[in-house]
Amino acid sequence: MRRFLPLLLLVAACSAPARPDYPAATSNLVLSAPIDRWDEALPLGNGLTGGLLWGSSDTLRLSLDRGDLWDGRIPETLQRDDWTYATMRRLKAEGNHAEHVRLFDEPYDRIPYPTKIPAGRVELDLAAGSTVERFELDLASAEGYAAGPDGAVATAFWSATEPVAMVRVRGTAPGVRILGPASVDKLGYAPAVIDRDGDHAWFVQEAAEGLVYAAVVGWRGRGDATELAIAITTNRESDDPLAAGRVRVDAALERGYEALAAPHRAWWADFWTGSSVAIPDSALQKHYDFVRYLFGAGSRRGAPPIPLQGVWTADEGNLPPWKGDYHNDLNTQMTYLPTDAAGLFEAGDAWLDFNWNLLPRYRQFAAEFYGADGAAIPGVMTLTGDPMGGWGQYSLSPTNGAWVAQSFYLRWRHTMDESFLRGRALPFCREIATTLASLLEPGADGFLDLPMSTSPEIHDNTPRAWLEPNSNYDQALMAWLFGAVAEMSAAVGDSTDAARWTGLREALGPLHVGEDGALTFARGESYAESHRHFSHLMAIHPLGTLDWREPEDRALVDASLDRTLAHGTQWWTGYSFSWMASLLARAGRAEQALQYLTDYERAFLLRNGFHANGDQIGAGLSAFTYRPVTLEGNMLAMDAVHTMLLQSHGGLVTVFPATPAAWPDVSFERLRAEGGFVVSADRRGGVTTRVEIEAPRGGVLRLEDPFPGRGASWTAPFELEGEVLVFNLDAGEVLIGGS
Repeated sequence: MRRFLPLLLLVAACSAPARPDYPAATSNLVLSAPIDRWDEALPLGNGLTGGLLWGSSDTLRLSLDRGDLWDGRIPETLQRDDWTYATMRRLKAEGNHAEHVRLFDEPYDRIPYPTKIPAGRVELDLAAGSTVERFELDLASAEGYAAGPDGAVATAFWSATEPVAMVRVRGTAPGVRILGPASVDKLGYAPAVIDRDGDHAWFVQEAAEGLVYAAVVGWRGRGDATELAIAITTNRESDDPLAAGRVRVDAALERGYEALAAPHRAWWADFWTGSSVAIPDSALQKHYDFVRYLFGAGSRRGAPPIPLQGVWTADEGNLPPWKGDYHNDLNTQMTYLPTDAAGLFEAGDAWLDFNWNLLPRYRQFAAEFYGADGAAIPGVMTLTGDPMGGWGQYSLSPTNGAWVAQSFYLRWRHTMDESFLRGRALPFCREIATTLASLLEPGADGFLDLPMSTSPEIHDNTPRAWLEPNSNYDQALMAWLFGAVAEMSAAVGDSTDAARWTGLREALGPLHVGEDGALTFARGESYAESHRHFSHLMAIHPLGTLDWREPEDRALVDASLDRTLAHGTQWWTGYSFSWMASLLARAGRAEQALQYLTDYERAFLLRNGFHANGDQIGAGLSAFTYRPVTLEGNMLAMDAVHTMLLQSHGGLVTVFPATPAAWPDVSFERLRAEGGFVVSADRRGGVTTRVEIEAPRGGVLRLEDPFPGRGASWTAPFELEGEVLVFNLDAGEVLIGGS
């Protein structure tokens, strides 16, 4: 069957007016003054370094951070020869849980290192009579403002192109003060050495393992304002970090605020030209745009990827919560999950490069801890990939690496870059799979099992956390990984390796299902009470090995979601709500997905948009009411929006698969689908009116009919398979359809 778009419609589609400036000013973060807490501040950053702008009419504060400031010392217990998987296995068999806790859990809680280290603060005392009424973050230019009735009192940006931050204060010159990092005495450090001269102030902090870092602020008058430059430097980039910082600061001051702002604004203008969404919910639209901004400010190639708090480490006199580390049993993976669909490839590169460069350390960890070939990734780890322990059943679970490996697979599927497939995705995933395969043993039922199994973070760190192998978490991850390696091996023409991994996947057996037809945590371990981590639902999302669109999976997916929801949200945290929104969207439950996404946005965000783990408005949505900041909940909300607007797993692209009735007019531009396709679409009055799909590398596109029963026309021929349109697109071809 061949159908083509009429000339009139084609001309109209191709000559449609350009989308409005994105993001709109209505997405700017505007907060009334004062801001009295660091976690309600305006976040600024350039990937490597970050800052938080907050304060009052008296004093403006800039909390400083840098992503590679780490105390990487490893507690002695973790260096013991018997700190191994074999020891964990022996202690479990002996029922000696107290010794397990002593070896694998307590060092994380009792010893303050390893940990992310804070980087101090700059304070500006404003002239008497200054008035700051509000703070505003301009997302388009990534500039922060402290404003009064007559406009900006101060503006600031973390340069996107230079390793400095710039601040401009209008009127009378402010008093400038620099503070050293707080709480470093808990790490055994001497206080930072703080000093100043006429127009510079600085501190130098000696840390562990020979690390020395400095923060320098300099200032000078320019016109009717005072301009300040800030640099954070370490002795890993210069033998004299203080001197290097002064050079950077002085060079920036010589050029001036506006000269540095021009390339900075140009970088951000280019950043916003990628994908975009337009949804008729101002709060969710604003949050989506804010999350996209966080990726631009917090994740850049060449800098460390986002840990728990990104480059906005807590500035309240303590070391960061959960040590500001890399949690690989949900946090890191969910943080980077939406980057490929949004086309945020540079942000995602920070995560992919980080793990690829750590592959030698992961091989070492597999050999030393598991006694296995291949590579393994600690569930809780340092900047250098060292294990940190802490609730050992999860922090040392071998399957966490499979979840990290998904990031490499998803990049390949969203770009179809063969060089990336051959050079990184397949080798990385295969090494993780090799370790897991070497740990498997035949079980009594004839299937392959891990010797020990858990499901984050079920039963906390009690002996009950050991579940009968394999838990559905472990089972789903291994089945997905072995299948992905088989798929990638076939894609490079290695049929022998593809057959091997397919055989291993089949040898794992099925997922465990309870008498009610719902997924369990493990055999005989149902989801029986509210819990924050949906580890039993991994096969639904993000892995997608269970597909609601398939008749044989639909009842299981529905029953599993229903059972989880039936136990309520009492012990959920913020990320649970945004994750559940994605899960529901995968199952086509648009109205429920919107409900949980809305609950997340209204109750689990601080007023600056940061995700806080607890219910912040007393709505009774969760028994957790605390406010530690972690960022994965923010990014999962972006993923939920994507999953409501576009799905492409299983080789089928679907536009508006879970769009609620409250979004009759909605659109997106240049979201990425698996298969390497770039998709844009409009929906008006609850009806899809335009679909445009670019195929940079060409290929077969299987598209669920966006215009069923409406006689749509297309600019390319297709074959019809039920409700699926099959196009063979050339490289660079742009397909347009409308009704």
